[in-house]
Amino acid sequence: MSAPQARDFDVVIVGAGVIGAAMASLLLACKLTSPGRVAIIADRFATAAPADADWDLRVFALSRASERLLKKCGVWDALPMMRAFPYERMCVWDAAGEPHGKGSLSFDSAEIGEPNLGFIVDGRALQWQCLQAARTAGAVLLEAGLGSVAATDADVSIGFRDGRALRCQLLIAADGPESKTRELLGIETAGHSYRQDALVAHVRTAKFHGNTAWQRFLEAGPLAFLPLPDGRSSIVWSAARAEAARLRALDPEAFGAALTAASGEVLGNCELSTQLASFPLKLQYALEYARPRAVLLGDAAHVVHPLAGQGLNLGLLDCAALADVLGQAGSAGYFGEHRLLRRYERWRRSENLLAAGALDGLERLFSTADPLSTSLRTAGLRAVDKLPFIKRRFAQRALGLIGDVPAFLGRESP
Repeated sequence: MSAPQARDFDVVIVGAGVIGAAMASLLLACKLTSPGRVAIIADRFATAAPADADWDLRVFALSRASERLLKKCGVWDALPMMRAFPYERMCVWDAAGEPHGKGSLSFDSAEIGEPNLGFIVDGRALQWQCLQAARTAGAVLLEAGLGSVAATDADVSIGFRDGRALRCQLLIAADGPESKTRELLGIETAGHSYRQDALVAHVRTAKFHGNTAWQRFLEAGPLAFLPLPDGRSSIVWSAARAEAARLRALDPEAFGAALTAASGEVLGNCELSTQLASFPLKLQYALEYARPRAVLLGDAAHVVHPLAGQGLNLGLLDCAALADVLGQAGSAGYFGEHRLLRRYERWRRSENLLAAGALDGLERLFSTADPLSTSLRTAGLRAVDKLPFIKRRFAQRALGLIGDVPAFLGRESP
């Protein structure tokens, strides 16, 4: 190892998912550190999928702000064309209503002067390209299991389970909802379980998806159809755990029939084209985002309900905000100072709590079946659908075109 007073890296990022790898690339793209001075630590790193592999079951709906950040990182233009699909419309409706009718809300990119409402992106392809971009830019990738963290006002000492150790100026935790880094830093979380599982799969439908993201709010949880380039749709079906277990136990034909009924036949008969997977849903947020020389990003800091597909977008905005704040340090020798990290914490924690609260409130509102709530939902959706200015603001906010976002995401990167 290096001399006692030397630091091995300026920045160490724990977690090699999209958020961790994008953060490494962004630090280098913004010239906040130099090649060879940022490391990504993970137990293991993702590998590239074969060129002819089917789409990953993990798909992300990326906003315009996320697209621009990934362009700046050198990721976006490297994504294979068939692994990022632009969708142009969205239709959301209540179980008591009907699509494009009573109790529905529709968006069209043409109405807001945008080429699309975002992109549906293959999760495995995105993660791989983020890692490739980080490596190409000069990030060091180290396979190691985290064992200990000791932060002081001067720097951070990191110990690994195999006995290795290193020191850095700034430690970034991007290692997901069950973050080991967050645990070692002693940062607690709050939140609650939704007592739901999200079922995910790709399906063929009798009707073309029309480059449209469809979402129906059912009493048991929302059901979303996200359009894929080959005409299929990726589904995310949130249901109470007992119901999710029943659905998982169905044979493919019976599951397709249940999905067709739950969707109100909006796309006609549905047929599974992949295996069915599931994951539990929860609301979780860290009580602190920053400690001296250490900071949390993405799911390590916040986990939200997937009903609006904003989880990854919020995490990428964390990356952008942290880069923006660190850029104010003036010198890499200062960018791990707690006062700067607290600035990032105040910025992103308030924004993320607002988003989490809004999504949590929507989930509660739409899962209530009493007549008053149903009437209020129907009236609210109808009112917003008839107010072009409000609809435009909703769409622009979802795209990351307005709101408290870093200035460099408000325009195309050069």
